[in-house]
Amino acid sequence: MRALHIAATGMNAQQMRVEVISNNLANMNTTGYKTRRAEFADLHYQQLARPGSIAAADGSVLPTGVQLGLGVRPAAVSMTLEQGTLAKTRGDLDLAIEGAGWFEVLLPSGVSAYSRDGSFERTGDGLIVTSDGFALQPEITIPDEAFRVSINADGEVYAHFRDTVDPELLGQITLARFTNAKGLEGIGGNLFLETPASGPPVTTLPGTDGSGSLRQGYLENATVDAVREVTQLIEAQRGYELNSKVITAVDQMMAATGNVR
Repeated sequence: MRALHIAATGMNAQQMRVEVISNNLANMNTTGYKTRRAEFADLHYQQLARPGSIAAADGSVLPTGVQLGLGVRPAAVSMTLEQGTLAKTRGDLDLAIEGAGWFEVLLPSGVSAYSRDGSFERTGDGLIVTSDGFALQPEITIPDEAFRVSINADGEVYAHFRDTVDPELLGQITLARFTNAKGLEGIGGNLFLETPASGPPVTTLPGTDGSGSLRQGYLENATVDAVREVTQLIEAQRGYELNSKVITAVDQMMAATGNVR
């Protein structure tokens, strides 16, 4: 029976939905994490009688026809781009993007990656890097003599020295924007890669051309809503159970058919 295979696709879909929800809940404390959402599409329809076709009995036009759906399939796992709340950390190199944009970092392979995680560190040479050691682009080096670093909303980085009054400008932090940020490829470690779907990055200064501004001493929280995720988890569980009941019902119907004498 077709219902057996249709229900199986429903169970697979709900299982995938649970996996996406579990990943969201696991990352509810991950800096800059954007919630993922599983999206589905119906499968091909078997046209037993096409809408608008002529009925053989009396020659009338069928207003709806008979179209039998064959189940569901995963269509996408998309990333929501809503702004996360900002948490105060007081760290000189902790940066949050308030608005659109991505930090650009350089991977050891020479490829640029992009992130919303602004928890930067300082190497022994003074280079600003991520917690995994990937250098922020463009590179900015903090002198050993600097006792404090200040970064304004426009991304200008200043070093403060004890023997001078005016701070020294060290460099400019830029942000990358994409035509379709949902098309970025996640590689883990809060990093994403450019893809043909995302389009090429457009480098802008913070606060210009639609890019967000920077907030020093803050980090962006994950956008995971625990209550919403648990609610969706219950929905997925009930959907899985209902599809399993369909399989049980079909099995009983097949057993009844086999017992006909």
